[in-house]
Amino acid sequence: MKQLLTTFVLWLCCTLGAQSQIFTSTAIPDSVWQTMQGKTWHDNPYIKRSDLRYLRISHVDLEGRTHVGEMICNKLIADKLLTIFRELYKAHYPIQQMRLPDVYDADDERQMRANNTSCFCYRNISGSKNLSKHARGLAVDINTLYNPYVRYSKKDGSQIVEPATAKKYVNRAADFPYKITRNDLCYKLFTKYGFSWGGAWKNKKDYQHFEFIGR
Repeated sequence: MKQLLTTFVLWLCCTLGAQSQIFTSTAIPDSVWQTMQGKTWHDNPYIKRSDLRYLRISHVDLEGRTHVGEMICNKLIADKLLTIFRELYKAHYPIQQMRLPDVYDADDERQMRANNTSCFCYRNISGSKNLSKHARGLAVDINTLYNPYVRYSKKDGSQIVEPATAKKYVNRAADFPYKITRNDLCYKLFTKYGFSWGGAWKNKKDYQHFEFIGR
C-alpha cells in the first residue's frame, strides 16, 4: 500500500509539473504592444506587428526555480524557439531571466548587465549603422552577462566588452555558470534548428548571440 501511494504521489507531481509548463505563441497583445512603443518598436519599412509573435516560456534559473518568461520574436522562428526552450527546460538548463527589453527601456547595456535573455529589439548592430538581426526578431541573446559581446576598436585596437561589467567572462577557458560553449546543450539545439552562433565569429565574438540563418 505504501509503495502504491508513493507511486501515485510521484505520478501526480509529474502530471502537475507538466501542466504548469507554459510554452505559447500568440499575436502581440495590445498591452504589450503599447509598452513596446518608442522602446523596442519604432516605425520602420522592414517589419510589421503582424510579422512578430509574443512567446511565454517556462525556464529554470541556476537554483532550479521555475519562471515564466516573455519574448517577442519573428513568426518565422516562433515554433523553433518554443521547441528549443522546451528542451532546455526539460534538461534544467539554467536561464536566469527572460524579460522583454522594454523593461530596461530597450537599453542593451542595462539588460545585458541584468543577464537578461531576449530576442526582438529594433536597433542597429553595436558599433555599426547596419540593422541587427534583432531588429527583425531573428536573433536571440542568452544569459547575456556571462556570454559577452567582444569587439576591437578600429581606431586603436583596444578591446570593447559589452556589457562593460562582463570583462571577467571574456576568458572562455575559465569556469563560471551560464557559460555557452560548443559542447553546451544551448549551442547544440540552436545550431540544430538553423541558427548560427556569434561565439564562432572570427573578427569579433558574441557569445550570447544566436541568429537564424534558415533551414
